[in-house]
Amino acid sequence: MSGNRSPKGRLDSPRELAMNVLTQVEQEGAYSNLLLNSALQKSSLAKSDAGLATELIYGTISRLNTLDYFLDKFVNKGVRKLQPWVRALLRISLYQIVYLDRIPDHAVVSEAVNLAKRRGHQRISGMVNGVLRNILRQKETLAIPEDMTDAQRISLMHSHPQWLVERWISQYGTEAAEAICAANNEPPAVSVRVNTTMISRDDMLKLMGSHGLDASPSSVSPYGIVVKGAGNMALTDWYRDGMISVQDESSMLVAEAVQPEPGMRVLDCCAAPGGKSAHMGELMKDEGSIVANDIHAHKGKLISDQAGRLGLDSISIVTGDALDLADRFEPASFDRILLDAPCSGLGVIRRKPDLKWGKSQEDIHEIAALQLRLLESVSTLLRPGGILVYSTCTIEPMENEGVVSAFLEGHSEFAIAEDGLGALSRLAENSLARGGGIQILPQHYHSDGFYIARLGRRSF
Repeated sequence: MSGNRSPKGRLDSPRELAMNVLTQVEQEGAYSNLLLNSALQKSSLAKSDAGLATELIYGTISRLNTLDYFLDKFVNKGVRKLQPWVRALLRISLYQIVYLDRIPDHAVVSEAVNLAKRRGHQRISGMVNGVLRNILRQKETLAIPEDMTDAQRISLMHSHPQWLVERWISQYGTEAAEAICAANNEPPAVSVRVNTTMISRDDMLKLMGSHGLDASPSSVSPYGIVVKGAGNMALTDWYRDGMISVQDESSMLVAEAVQPEPGMRVLDCCAAPGGKSAHMGELMKDEGSIVANDIHAHKGKLISDQAGRLGLDSISIVTGDALDLADRFEPASFDRILLDAPCSGLGVIRRKPDLKWGKSQEDIHEIAALQLRLLESVSTLLRPGGILVYSTCTIEPMENEGVVSAFLEGHSEFAIAEDGLGALSRLAENSLARGGGIQILPQHYHSDGFYIARLGRRSF
């Protein structure tokens, strides 16, 4: 048995680690990925056990309201009345019973009872045993009722907050809303961007194939490769040597939309962790200059680390609020500007399942107001004839075409770029045209949800 010895000399199990992390997430409002990484580093779980702990944490968070809906039928006074660690234990146990078929039900129950005995007392372990055995006896009752509204059914079937499902139904229709929710529960693909200043995508594909990897060209980005079953690509020599970067396929489209050319002066307003700045540097063949700004100094180091690893000298880092950039640089002094705006992140739920439970309608209104202020401020730095790309990793229209149309209404010197989507028009058939930009939903390419609009400053 593998694991990490606790002060009592006992070995941690993947389920105990998952229970502890989920309890902390609920009590402290912390991000599950940060707590999980920290817990795994402190433990010495075998790779398979670490994989199970990861699956239990992300899977339980993804399926949270469905699990609680079922548990409420079997827990006296409801799951909300339980101590947080007991609630977490029952959730991960039910997740295994309902969603994982490789673990026998009796093993799930006995492990849960043992954990309850170690952590609590006889009465709690007895309750856990009773609840789980009762569930196994009535497994056929773990079903979503048919007499529900579409929003209620989708919310429970695919485990999303009902207000969010209702919002997506009104914005995209019932069928698309359900597809968004289903896609959000899929495990994210592993994709890498090829550094074409060092190697072509075709040669990188051959290299990966020669090492036995299941690698295929991205259908979304001409710079992307999708890799299956290879684990963490950031641990490879190719990554360390700067030949590849780990990046979602949708995110790779943003630098391409900017169309930076060698010798240009480019501003990336909200640049950390630096993937898009680096991609622009690669597209410019490292000729010209990219000013990469982020509000946090420690994130500036992430950008410089990326640039150093990729061998890019054209990127210079500045730290500050993007709203202040107009005071730091001369008006109309950049050929290209990228505003990859802070957003609600509702396009990346498959990577960050906590997101869907922590957002509210008010958050969306607040962030959209900030996005418009940012766009109005940085737009003064674009030269006539230049291109400004506005992008987000959300699928919320208020933050996307809503911001772009509000900006264009108040700024007659700007319009949608003359060539529209530019190279991204190749994706128009399988995504949505919104407000002169392109909206990619998670189900379109099984990549992150993203919005990208290209704005041009007129030369009059």
